[in-house]
Amino acid sequence: MARLIRPLRKTLPFLSSSSSSSSKNLGLKLHHQPHHISLLNPNLSLQSPRTYISEMRKSAFDGNLLRLLRNEIQYELENSPLNQPVTKFDSFTVDERPGEQWVSLKRKFEDEDIKVEATMFDGAVCSSITAGSPAPVAGRDDVELHISLIVNISKEKNGNMLEIVCSAWTEELEIDKVSIRKQESVLAKPYPGPIFKDLDDELQNSLYEFLEARGINDELAVFLHHYMKNKDRTEFIRWMETVKSFVEKK
Repeated sequence: MARLIRPLRKTLPFLSSSSSSSSKNLGLKLHHQPHHISLLNPNLSLQSPRTYISEMRKSAFDGNLLRLLRNEIQYELENSPLNQPVTKFDSFTVDERPGEQWVSLKRKFEDEDIKVEATMFDGAVCSSITAGSPAPVAGRDDVELHISLIVNISKEKNGNMLEIVCSAWTEELEIDKVSIRKQESVLAKPYPGPIFKDLDDELQNSLYEFLEARGINDELAVFLHHYMKNKDRTEFIRWMETVKSFVEKK
């Protein structure tokens, strides 16, 4: 009997060592399992702490941006409600061209097709203060905004187009340049015409009268300044709405 017990005892350390080794191997395997694999459900992927924190920060930044955009949109709409864009002025039809920095006006005048392209505000100058005039009142807006106009006048059965570049100030219209070009093909370097202010005064006045007869005058400049103030706010709110929609989109 003792002979049988001794061999059995010899096997026990082997079994114990084997069991311990298996436990260590299992522990090593568990220790080296990737962090993104769930031990309870190997098919369930979990985020690493770094990825989780990164996404939390992104969500916080996006949420803050959306909050600011919503507040700004609400402020703009409550501070001064937008006016519906005007579609006609005098004999012109007005195309707002949403999302663009231009507005188009068109009309017929006898056998002429007239198209006016006007920018949104593209510059400004300080109002002139003559010597001896009182100093500007604090807070008074002494900046005059500028709008560029390109007037194209074409005639039926005529391949040429008269192009007149103008400046629309708050209360007046000024001619900057007069040139003529082909309607169908644009030359690489067409002659731009002389400097308008270098022309004879009587010729300058005649060109102003030429535009006046076609409704391109100081009244149009005044209209465009009112129109562009509304368009400027409309495009600003449209821009914020577009940015907001982009951030919200998943």
